[in-house]
Amino acid sequence: MARWSIPVPLHAFRPRLLDSLKGYGRQHLLRDLGAGLTVGVVALPLAMAFAIASGVKPEQGLFTAIIAGFLISALGGSQVQIGGPAGAFIVIVYGILERYGLANLLMATTLAGVILVLMGLFRLGALVRYIPVSIVIGFTNGIAVLIGLSQVKEFLGLTTPKLPGDFFALIGVLWAHAHTFNLHAVALASASLTIVILWPKTYKRDQFGAVLNVLTQIPGTVVALVAATAATYFLQLPVETIGSKFGGIPQSLPSLQMQTVSWESAKHLFIPTLTIALLCAIESLLCARVADNLTEVRRHDPNQELMAQGVANIVAPFFGGLPATGTIARTVTNVRSGAASPVAGMVHALVLLVIVLVGAPLARNIPLAALAGILMFVAWNMGEWREFLRLRQFNTTYRTILLGTFFLTVVFDLTVAVEAGLVLACLFFIYRMSSLFRVERLHLDGVPERVRVYRLYGSLFFGAVAKLEALEEAVPAGTEVVVLEMQRLVSMDTTGLDALAQLHKALERLGARLVLCDVNEQPLGLMARSGFDQRLGPGSVFADLSAALAGVLTPARSPQPGASA
Repeated sequence: MARWSIPVPLHAFRPRLLDSLKGYGRQHLLRDLGAGLTVGVVALPLAMAFAIASGVKPEQGLFTAIIAGFLISALGGSQVQIGGPAGAFIVIVYGILERYGLANLLMATTLAGVILVLMGLFRLGALVRYIPVSIVIGFTNGIAVLIGLSQVKEFLGLTTPKLPGDFFALIGVLWAHAHTFNLHAVALASASLTIVILWPKTYKRDQFGAVLNVLTQIPGTVVALVAATAATYFLQLPVETIGSKFGGIPQSLPSLQMQTVSWESAKHLFIPTLTIALLCAIESLLCARVADNLTEVRRHDPNQELMAQGVANIVAPFFGGLPATGTIARTVTNVRSGAASPVAGMVHALVLLVIVLVGAPLARNIPLAALAGILMFVAWNMGEWREFLRLRQFNTTYRTILLGTFFLTVVFDLTVAVEAGLVLACLFFIYRMSSLFRVERLHLDGVPERVRVYRLYGSLFFGAVAKLEALEEAVPAGTEVVVLEMQRLVSMDTTGLDALAQLHKALERLGARLVLCDVNEQPLGLMARSGFDQRLGPGSVFADLSAALAGVLTPARSPQPGASA
């Protein structure tokens, strides 16, 4: 009985944490505790801000940071990456929420987690690197613009109905209600943004006084949040707060919410599921690569990282959590705070849990304007705006893909932008590769006109076969032999092989024969598997051009041993 086997070896599930604990000592633990505490404090305002901007309750962002953050660190393939809710998901989650509802958002997140696990299991982590950098920059800048635009309402304290997800409709609503701005909200948001920008980000000692040295170790986002909350509470400012909009944050652990997944709902949610999975894979592996460049430890395992991201996104929605991925800002903070292992990420999640259980009532007075100011900084920091200034240094292909992806992300959505960007990238690649393929006539001494010799360059594939088909018309009557020298033909696909077969038939109708020489391994193997070398007949494939010409000009002579395929 034949055994069923998987042709692609599956990736072994082995978290980086297991390797990190070998030789783990007290010094490592102290470093991880310090880094975890710092990152936990940094993640607190961001998790709430991302959730509110996505259109859900702030505690859902906190629960995502706690649950998904812990699982990503415990099971991931990176030494220092921090996972949780990310700014890149704000517009995605808001759009899915508006179109499909919260229940379907949670279901799509779970299904995306399953896709991520399968991607890691089947070793597809490296494929994410094949997405052109122009597409990544384009959609990242587009998302940053949308994040900033989505915070205009809270930044200005506008009184508006629920904001639409469509770009032009959103602009229209904001413009129509611009007269409802709140000066207190504008002042709080501006002050928060200023603090985050100007707050010292260095951890070097002796640069400031003793007190300031301690203060510089407190993240600017936390300082802005505490200052704005205190001002709102003590001055009784008439601005919207977490308490007035959401009723506060529950001082308890999240409850388990069972989900029912059907085939019909899975088909209905295919596009949002794919969007979440794709963005999560791209963001997490980009973040892991950034972490690798900042540390001297082992490079991350992309397949293990995808499986960890998948598990986190499967589990988090059962507790009301949002899509989670690797977060660059928190990962960089983790590295600079001295993290030694994934334990730091696990500590960061536990710190957030303690804050929720102990300090949740204090969040009632956090003004939404302050969170908007923080998110404005996140949006600006997220975009790679210098790339727009550098566009003149690149070719038209790069500029078209980057700007096309950027505008499609802003005007439509990320899925359309990435799909269009990939299609454009493929079309430009096909055009470029087809332009590299050429057929060149060789004029050799001692070779009569009845024998015509051509040299093939590049790759003979579906995008380049027209140039080979043109050879049929270029061969004049009276030609007896056409020799194709293929040493510089690096590859050939089945469409190229079919074009070669059609050339063979056309030459037969003219009473001429086709001879090949210097055929590289890949084209030669394809010919052998398809039987094309047998259809050419004996004495039609030679080891090199001199042997081919000798065989053609001396018909009685056989091809060199081993030359014929």
